[in-house]
Amino acid sequence: MRVLLDTHILLAIIEQQLEKFTPGIRGLLADPAGEFHVSVASLWEIAIKWRLGKLRLTPGLKTLPSLLTSMGIELVPINEHHTLIAVEPEPLTRDPFDRLLLAQCQVEDLRLVTIDRGLVAHPMAVKIK
Repeated sequence: MRVLLDTHILLAIIEQQLEKFTPGIRGLLADPAGEFHVSVASLWEIAIKWRLGKLRLTPGLKTLPSLLTSMGIELVPINEHHTLIAVEPEPLTRDPFDRLLLAQCQVEDLRLVTIDRGLVAHPMAVKIK
């Protein structure tokens, strides 16, 4: 399955805190056949929170892209198609980062791995038991 990791999922992977997720999510993340992607928007969101003092990271910010590459996680750049698409159906969230992740999923044929209550019911989100 080709998936886009929501920012909080990415942070848990980086900080090795997967125990806070359900067995279903842990199983999905451990699947060797899985194709894992992270949006550049998530890196931007992490950088903003880090600079505001709302987030601490074990690895430094500048090492994140190479860390993701070493983990086999592909970065998804933001392009004009992602920014101009109207995600269908309209997401309940007003968070611009969440809306961009859903747009990237729609354009790139990905499914969003998230535990965000405002996103889990969206058709672009992975349904995990």
